[in-house]
Amino acid sequence: MPTSDTLASGRPAHRTDDRRPRRSSAGSGLARVAVFAALMAVLGLVPPVPVAGIPAPIVLQNLAVTLAGVILGPWRGAAAMLLFNALVALGLPLLTGGRGGLGVFVGPSSGFILGYVVAAAAVGLVFWALTGRARPGLRPGRVLAAALVAGLVGMVVLYAAGAVGFIVAAHMEPGAAVLAMGAFVPGDTVKVVLAALLVTGLWKAYPRAFR
Repeated sequence: MPTSDTLASGRPAHRTDDRRPRRSSAGSGLARVAVFAALMAVLGLVPPVPVAGIPAPIVLQNLAVTLAGVILGPWRGAAAMLLFNALVALGLPLLTGGRGGLGVFVGPSSGFILGYVVAAAAVGLVFWALTGRARPGLRPGRVLAAALVAGLVGMVVLYAAGAVGFIVAAHMEPGAAVLAMGAFVPGDTVKVVLAALLVTGLWKAYPRAFR
């Protein structure tokens, strides 16, 4: 007699693995985009750390940029950051330090704020490229390494955008704007490592979250 693991034709049925990432519905995808926009807002409650001589503080919100790009993928990750920026543009004080409104998009931090969208997309694309779009069966070590590389790429993208913001809005010399990024490297490196560890733990516990 055929068992529950066989079809009526006698061929074995394919088992479904609950740990396997699956494509989410449009509704759940929108919900996850909203969740990561909310995470950005929550991290904005952490006070900024000012740096002498640099017109933008050290913030924790770019941790969510890396997480969004890796977990949601490039397009939904970028959509989460775009939603967050839209809420900020509407005047909600969601940026670190309670900032919001259209004025922040022409201020010294504008490059970083606008760069969140591009950085999330870049993180997601690199992670997908290194993991085969987060295919099932990946070893945690592979996920960790891919998340680290993707996070570092996101850092570079944010620094490029931030430097442009310093040049345009703060009228810094290009060389000085690039050198100013060095102040963010130690803290951002720690955030990338933390994000990679969180991503790896989530992959081991519930890889379906990546779709």
